Amino acid sequence: MSFQGKLTQVQKYLRDHKIDGWLLYDFHRRNDYACQFLEIPLSVHLTRRLFYWIPQEGSPIKIVHAVEPFVLDHLPGEKKTYQTWESFDLSLKELLQGKKVVAMEYSQRNRIPYVSLVDGGTIELIKELGIQVVSSGDFLQYFTCIWTPRELKLHLEAAEVLDQAASKTWKWVVGNFDKKVTFSEYDIQQFILKEITAQNCEMDGMPICAVNEHTADPHYNPSPKTSSQVKRGDLILIDLWCKKKEEGAVYADITRMACTAPRPTPKQQEVFQIVRRAQKKATDFVQSCLDKGHPLKGFEVDRVCRKEIEDAGYGKYFIHRTGHNIHTEAHGPGANLDSFETLDERPLLPKTCFSIEPGIYIPGEFGVRLEYDVYIHETGKIQVTGGVIDNMLCI
Repeated sequence: MSFQGKLTQVQKYLRDHKIDGWLLYDFHRRNDYACQFLEIPLSVHLTRRLFYWIPQEGSPIKIVHAVEPFVLDHLPGEKKTYQTWESFDLSLKELLQGKKVVAMEYSQRNRIPYVSLVDGGTIELIKELGIQVVSSGDFLQYFTCIWTPRELKLHLEAAEVLDQAASKTWKWVVGNFDKKVTFSEYDIQQFILKEITAQNCEMDGMPICAVNEHTADPHYNPSPKTSSQVKRGDLILIDLWCKKKEEGAVYADITRMACTAPRPTPKQQEVFQIVRRAQKKATDFVQSCLDKGHPLKGFEVDRVCRKEIEDAGYGKYFIHRTGHNIHTEAHGPGANLDSFETLDERPLLPKTCFSIEPGIYIPGEFGVRLEYDVYIHETGKIQVTGGVIDNMLCI
């Protein structure tokens, strides 16, 4: 989309929501969403404060420092320069004179910290002018996490890599048992990593492999010195995510479970089925709302999923949100499925993707997490990617 096209969309949103304008602010690239929207190349040196004002109507206005007067020259709008802090304050005051409501990368009471990127002092400066600051979070999503057809294709390729890597991992584990080879959580992690990188994919971290009581730690990370040996009768959790090594590629993210016994214990089976029901309930809720044309927000999906686990008596063991947005980063900038860690009131948009990954973690015993990804097509239909697992795998 051209920058003029983005401006047109933003101004329509501002008019529809009675917001006087969007004030994009950055200092030293701390507001990466603003820099992305403003299409400031990474090669451009940013060492001074800058503003880009998009009003409801009319042309934008740029405020830049005299040391770096050209950093926004690729964008439309009148340019104003400042040198001193007094002239900076005066420029801002003149820019916002008569305005009442301004959108910024801000979240009231920091409820959605992912979009709270403007520092408190700058927010104070705006409020001292008698202006109400509201969050840009809802409409910011349109410019930070909407997928193109190419991105969806790359996601599906990455999801297939993960699905295959998980299947190969279980076969590798069984093969080691058959050959009586000693191996650990760390060895499984390294096998998964090798499988992912062999398919021209990368990840922003290391895969998770956890066994038995370690599965009750959602972010357990094995190391050569501390990882447990894997034995017959163990419960194994693997969490793996990746994206293709291509410009603009987006992630896929899955979690799988397996029991290295003829059958899981009755409690393992019970917990697994509760988690799967919660995952399915959340997925069906998303599709149902879309089918009815109901606006859908991230926190609502979390509440539906969480209630299923709470009603089963395991609510206190579900200690994280239901899911996260997925984009060029594994944890993307869009709406999360969260009414627990934060209250994410951002809408779930067509052409975006998120994980659904409920979990039950019983300290000192074991944990169960199931994760796949959900993409919302422009038609309103959802697509589950990464594979659906209905029953505990026994290997």
